[in-house]
Amino acid sequence: MFIRTVEPGEADGEIAALYSGEIQSTGRVMQATQCWSARPDILVPVENLLHQIRDGSSLGLLNFRLITFVVARHVPSSYCSHVYFRSLSGMLGREQALAIRSDYRNAGLSDQQVEMLAYAEQITRDASRITQADIHRLRDAGLSDLNIADIALAASFRSFMSRYFDAVGATVEMEFLDDDPAVRELMAVGRT
Repeated sequence: MFIRTVEPGEADGEIAALYSGEIQSTGRVMQATQCWSARPDILVPVENLLHQIRDGSSLGLLNFRLITFVVARHVPSSYCSHVYFRSLSGMLGREQALAIRSDYRNAGLSDQQVEMLAYAEQITRDASRITQADIHRLRDAGLSDLNIADIALAASFRSFMSRYFDAVGATVEMEFLDDDPAVRELMAVGRT
């Protein structure tokens, strides 16, 4: 980490409660969480917004993670690529997660998921180029306006989060790194 943050043993109040919850659910305080503690007034609202976007999504957890994984590649964010590769491997299997990383259009996803990911990718690369025709294509794939808004929120929020993580020097935890050095290199799309 490039900046001073609140270490788990130093935390009190809302930060201590948030850290405690993360330790209970994941066994540790992730650097992605800890890096926000340099601005304690921001930590809890950012974490709450993440949970509201993810847990309240009309798309479900799998699609949220697919969006995050594809966006991480194009931000680029090694941290989020490693973390979400690990989570998708657990949900879909390692081979399909690798196929998605290679080419989500030909990775056994539904047509709706492919359209969803193409939209998320475009948001990450250059949202100013999105047109009404892109929205019609999403609707034609069966996505509602609520779904479309949730895709835009997930992609935009991940872009913001990933860029902040790199800007303050968050590094991926060892347990998220794949055992295969070739896969680790593939996920290292940004800072290594």
